[in-house]
Amino acid sequence: MPDIVLTTLNAKFIHAAFGLRYLFANLGELQPRAVIAEFDINLRPLDIAEALLAREPRIIGFGIYIWNVAQTTEVIAAIKRVRPEIKIILGGPEVSYETEEQKIVQLADHVITGEADLKFAEVCRVLLERRAPSRQVPDGENVRAMPEAGVPLLKIIAAELPDFSRIALPYDYYTDADIAHRIVYVEASRGCPFTCEFCLSSLDIPVRQAPLDKFLAAMQKLLDRGLKQFKFVDRTFNLNIAASKAILEFFRARYQPGMFFHFELVPDRLPDELRAVIVKFPPGALQFEVGIQTFNPEVGALISRRQNYERLADNFNFLRKETSVHIHADLIVGLPGETLESFAAGFDKLIALGPQEIQVGILKRLRGTPIFRHDAEWQMIYNTHPAYEILQNKLIDFATMQRLRRFARYWDLVGNSGNFVATTPLIWTGFGVPPSGGNGEQARNTSTQPAEAGTPNASPFHSFLRFSDWLYARIGRTDSIALARLMELLFEFLTRELALDAKLVAETFWRDCQRTGRRDAPNFLKEFLPAENWPVIRDRDRSLPKRQSRHLAA
Repeated sequence: MPDIVLTTLNAKFIHAAFGLRYLFANLGELQPRAVIAEFDINLRPLDIAEALLAREPRIIGFGIYIWNVAQTTEVIAAIKRVRPEIKIILGGPEVSYETEEQKIVQLADHVITGEADLKFAEVCRVLLERRAPSRQVPDGENVRAMPEAGVPLLKIIAAELPDFSRIALPYDYYTDADIAHRIVYVEASRGCPFTCEFCLSSLDIPVRQAPLDKFLAAMQKLLDRGLKQFKFVDRTFNLNIAASKAILEFFRARYQPGMFFHFELVPDRLPDELRAVIVKFPPGALQFEVGIQTFNPEVGALISRRQNYERLADNFNFLRKETSVHIHADLIVGLPGETLESFAAGFDKLIALGPQEIQVGILKRLRGTPIFRHDAEWQMIYNTHPAYEILQNKLIDFATMQRLRRFARYWDLVGNSGNFVATTPLIWTGFGVPPSGGNGEQARNTSTQPAEAGTPNASPFHSFLRFSDWLYARIGRTDSIALARLMELLFEFLTRELALDAKLVAETFWRDCQRTGRRDAPNFLKEFLPAENWPVIRDRDRSLPKRQSRHLAA
């Protein structure tokens, strides 16, 4: 039986715990005495506790995140009731800040705050060998513990910021099953030079780069094992232009059909040397997550976010017109100083820039972030339970915030999913000219009220908010909506609420059905379509992630 179990509750089975593999890779001589045991949050806490206790460990290390802290608290409480002698060590962003008030911290024996890649092994050595905590002394590629007598092992242990060059990389500890069936995470750098007050990454200064040769050698091994989908978790992949260019060129030279690479980019930083590499990738190979968060410069200044909107727009135009990159762009609802109309204007500008996906996120008050400094002035009220989302503030009341939550959910189902690429714009354009959005020319409608949904120059935001309100009034829920049912409801809204021509709407729906590989027309469309149009005429690329492949087929 192992002495050490490294565990966490993932949000979904498909997610492989990156942090656990880093800890395991850096256990040194303790590695043969340790195992990784992953679970997901859909399992019952008592069943997880039972599985962990069955391994009879002396130490259990838990990775604690915003999505699993509630369930993990229950797991640890059960373990401590049954086997109080087992040492519980916590780590992760959810327990790295504001630790004193947390029940899960009270239950644990030790908490390692910060990056625990090396510190976890040191604490385990102390606990297993009953010796005092130590200073770290380099020993080749490893770090060994040097005892210092008489120093107590504290409950809250702050990890020193590790030198990236001294950390053993974790990629050998992805199993063949991980590579075949799960999302595999990689990172070429850590940290973020920006200070956006809502984000934990703003606390990770300085940015540190993994040794490039060592990193690329590890990527080659993953390629040799058959991995085709890489998700980079670097917060600012394109900050170090030389390194990001080298990584992109590395993967471009080894590209095989079905490969897919996800990167998070700084939106206003895309120089010519990166553009020259990006254009060489084939359709479906690249996804860029671009965090915009707000188009309001005054709001950006309030939250210490710097952004060049002119360069951002130019980069979007390049990506949409000259490449086949799939763009996933982020906006945040509820930022201090952001009114509903300000957010609406930003959403409309982003629609005009044309990303395939817009993630509408609700502001979270993450532990340790300085966003709390605005609480009094902007009357920021957050949920006290994970995920700590904003409930209301000075400018957006609770009822409106609830409408925006539903907007975000329905937008993901309709606008982002790739199932309605041709149909979604009908909500705000009808069969007229799309709004210009990003350059202010949309204001040809001089009324103080938004243009009517389904007409040229209508606001995409206000039009979709109308659909969102209608849909919620119609079905009273935001989840467990079958695709076929959603299609019928969207058709009903377009043809009855907006009075668009049913035959033209049906033809648009059918184009979306064909793109996504549907084998025949849904029954509710058949009366509007000639029978000879029913057979599908194309299929999507099934080697890529589903959502991205549906957008690619557009």
